[in-house]
Amino acid sequence: MHRHLLQFFLAGALCALLAPAVAAPAKDAHWVAAWSASMDSPGPRLSDQTVRQIARVSIGGSAVRVRLSNLYGDGPVTLGPVHVAVRAEGSSTVAGSDRELRFGGKSTVTIAKGGSALSDAVTMEVKPLQELAVSLHVPAGAAPGPSTLHNAGLATAYLTEHGDATAATSYPGTEVHGSRFFLSDIQVAGPAERHAVVAFGDSITDGVGGQQNTYERWPDQLAARLRADPALATVAVANAGIGGNRVLNDNFGPSAQKRFDRDALDQPGVRWIVLLEGINDIGGSGQPATPKDDVTAEQIIEGMKALIARAHARGVKIYGATLTPFGGAGWPYHSSRNEQKRQAVNAWIRSGGAFDGVADFDQATQDPAHPDRMLPAYDSGDHLHPNGAGFEAMAKAVDLKWFAH
Repeated sequence: MHRHLLQFFLAGALCALLAPAVAAPAKDAHWVAAWSASMDSPGPRLSDQTVRQIARVSIGGSAVRVRLSNLYGDGPVTLGPVHVAVRAEGSSTVAGSDRELRFGGKSTVTIAKGGSALSDAVTMEVKPLQELAVSLHVPAGAAPGPSTLHNAGLATAYLTEHGDATAATSYPGTEVHGSRFFLSDIQVAGPAERHAVVAFGDSITDGVGGQQNTYERWPDQLAARLRADPALATVAVANAGIGGNRVLNDNFGPSAQKRFDRDALDQPGVRWIVLLEGINDIGGSGQPATPKDDVTAEQIIEGMKALIARAHARGVKIYGATLTPFGGAGWPYHSSRNEQKRQAVNAWIRSGGAFDGVADFDQATQDPAHPDRMLPAYDSGDHLHPNGAGFEAMAKAVDLKWFAH
């Protein structure tokens, strides 16, 4: 063989060996939001560190991609490499399951301030309710400002003190953190058409009151109910809860009005939304920072109507969830004035006819002897957030017939 021709074939063989060991997903794959964490705050700056995050996807598929966010950065951030693998236990992964995620074919990506980046797809068989480990490296000096976080991760994130450990099966990091770093979405695809329900809400949807690393949140338990029904195998659940979130005004994270497109309507495959918001609008009116925070029940209802109109304009059904009891939660939440607002909002959700259906979380969690209070067995202890049993009761109050095709 001619020397130059031999060099050509050897170079091609070497490239084949160095290329990812998985083929690109089929172009006709149907993508859906299988997991999400709405970004809500700036966090600690990372430098030459790897963070490994565990996420349980709500639906299976044959391909994976992730979205990284720089929503709260004060300038551009460079991230990478980024890897995804099947979790074994703790911070370790299953040998042979690791895949490198690329961005436009590159191992690193620079994300502008306030922006996000969707990775290229990688072929990977994922099972429903399977735990994945997403590991990302922040190069030295690549994130000069704060990291973008989802504050209440309700899951342990593992960090190295330094170095790229994204491909490590046995993770060397010893630091832990309770937030999500940069990772806002995990999407999966398969040959069959699939759709998502987005649970859009505040800390009660986010899972505050449940135990860490247990998947007790009501959207997690709804996903488990869906997986138990073979007829609903193509329905995913994405959690868009933010602690402290409000319908009308910014508080902790942008208001529902500002984030509704990004965190709900723009999710791939979204067909349904369950809206549970308003408690923090009511609580904020008990301690108004400004006069505009002293909102009325009518203003909250008008804010919900605006969200309903935006969902319907996109062909998405939206279901209203009644506000859970907060009697005993104390100032600024519970007062006779605020309870009247909660009752007025709930009465409209139930009978106003604006939503496509109602999940009566109030009825599911209240103490029959004291309807303004949560049933003690469902109370996390602060009289505002349910515990795991309370979240289970909420998940059971969601009508699965809504999601039948």
